[in-house]
Amino acid sequence: MLSEYGLTTSHQGFHNITAMVKEAVQESGIMDGTCTVFCPHTTAAITINENADPDVVHDMLIALEKAFPDRGEFRHAEGNSAAHIKASCIGASVTVIVNKGKLLLGTWQGIYFCEFDGPRSRHFFVKTQKD
Repeated sequence: MLSEYGLTTSHQGFHNITAMVKEAVQESGIMDGTCTVFCPHTTAAITINENADPDVVHDMLIALEKAFPDRGEFRHAEGNSAAHIKASCIGASVTVIVNKGKLLLGTWQGIYFCEFDGPRSRHFFVKTQKD
């Protein structure tokens, strides 16, 4: 089953979409299989990371900005090359095992939509597949 979700993002940030992904899995009715979350944007990404301490997201954004700052020698006319690089490094999708109808995430894990070039109206897809 394929589900599509939308969200409005800020300039840069990680948006916890775990609840939406859980909803898609529940609506699909699968008990065992996989769930893929896919971002169709070139300046945004999907990742799994800690969802208990918001400082982790804060620190990740700082680290990504230091690792991939805007640079004067970038040639992309839109001026968002750093956002493209961050999105490529994080990745466009994650796959999570579905076991007994639930996402098999670790205790502290959440699924995040990562915005690197907002604010924007974005969307992402959730695809579930039975074993």
